[in-house]
Amino acid sequence: MKPAGGAGTGIDSERLGWPKRFLVRILHVYFAVSRGMTLGVRAACFDDAGRIFLVRHTYVPGWHMPGGGVERGETAIEALMKEMREEGNLEAVSTPELFHVYFNARISGRDHVLLYRVDVRQTADRPADREIAECGFFPADALPEGTTEATRQRIAELRGDMAPAHHW
Repeated sequence: MKPAGGAGTGIDSERLGWPKRFLVRILHVYFAVSRGMTLGVRAACFDDAGRIFLVRHTYVPGWHMPGGGVERGETAIEALMKEMREEGNLEAVSTPELFHVYFNARISGRDHVLLYRVDVRQTADRPADREIAECGFFPADALPEGTTEATRQRIAELRGDMAPAHHW
């Protein structure tokens, strides 16, 4: 399925293989050592048609909501807006609402993720590059093949189909 309102097929993360996965693991170890706790943000971004924006990165498999780490000296909202802009050329048209806080033990055992819900508009298509293979808006009932289980669960929680979990 081709994403609507986003970039087309770009870099294939499966072709990149173990070197990229190894680099990602090294970065996670570095962050675990250099920080007492890691904090990330994810944005459940909805357009005016009610579709959710998802990205497929080049360095991890699957489709995800845009997001990333909160850096020193940066607020969670600043990190959220930065990631939305960088990963999708997205601009908030509503105030982001904190939906839930999750513990993500799969990363480092010290990682927490803040999930925000926000209405957005895309200021320009987001072309594929070294970080983002493809992206786009999708109806919640027609997510692209390869959407991660965690992303599917978060969307179900946002829709009220299930209670929010405490683990990502």
